[in-house]
Amino acid sequence: MPRINADTLDLEEQVIRTNKCQKVHKGGRTLSWNVLVAVGDRKGHVGVGLGKARAIPDAIRKGIEDAKKNIVKIPLIGTTIPHEVVASFGASTAMLKPASPGTGVVAGGSMRPILELAGVRDVLAKSLGSANAINTAAATMVGLKMLKRASEIGALRGKSVEDMVPWMVKLELAEKAAAEPVEPEAEAEVEVSAEKVMEEAPAS
Repeated sequence: MPRINADTLDLEEQVIRTNKCQKVHKGGRTLSWNVLVAVGDRKGHVGVGLGKARAIPDAIRKGIEDAKKNIVKIPLIGTTIPHEVVASFGASTAMLKPASPGTGVVAGGSMRPILELAGVRDVLAKSLGSANAINTAAATMVGLKMLKRASEIGALRGKSVEDMVPWMVKLELAEKAAAEPVEPEAEAEVEVSAEKVMEEAPAS
């Protein structure tokens, strides 16, 4: 998969988790930080990175740079994902399911900021297994990379989208018909027909 140029995207950054680590030496203690960061443009591009440094600002900067190197493009169907997916990384497992419009992002932990920055507005997500933030974030990214459109699967199987998901084609046609503006002549015909129905209706 070719690397996506982060300079061409309008990215937002969000710190998911900070962790302090102390190492004891003969002469004293050495304090360091690691920061888990997510970046995304809320239009299908998202990336996660981990930065380590002696100070939090440097760790955040390194995390953002690492996240920009790992940006991926995910397919979106309206405001949700195309299909259900279960992915694992280490001892963590992430389960993602599509949801109807208005559901919102039903997710917690490190999954929520990743899905929000990716542009997913309706999804049902659940973190299974280990609750480690880094592994959960990595499992979420693995799951997002596994998402495919019906057209891509149809091309691999030699089938059309109508054969794969006929309900989706009907839904798209219905949404397009609802979004198209109604011409004034059609509106007048509807009004006339409504008046005829009222006239022909028996008086109560």
